[in-house]
Amino acid sequence: MSGAILRFRVMALVAGTMSLLLWFVYMPAKYLIGNPTIHDYTVWIPMVHGYLYPIYIITAIQFSTKARWSLTKMLWLILAGTLPIASIAAERRVVRQYS
Repeated sequence: MSGAILRFRVMALVAGTMSLLLWFVYMPAKYLIGNPTIHDYTVWIPMVHGYLYPIYIITAIQFSTKARWSLTKMLWLILAGTLPIASIAAERRVVRQYS
């Protein structure tokens, strides 16, 4: 169980950080600033986020099944990865409850 918690912690923090970068660096650079040079520097953010979010989903499912959570709780944990701060908050709650 501790291995699943550690994997979930790492992926929740990474997914939360990438989501923050996506929402508050890439999106403003693309849609508000409109400078192609800045957009070229940040174009890697959605690609990395796109590869890491499915890994977050897999670790959330793995943790949820090891913790014997209901399907509803598992879905909330997966959906927490869609908002920038929610995955970090979910990670804190899981660590507080299971450590």
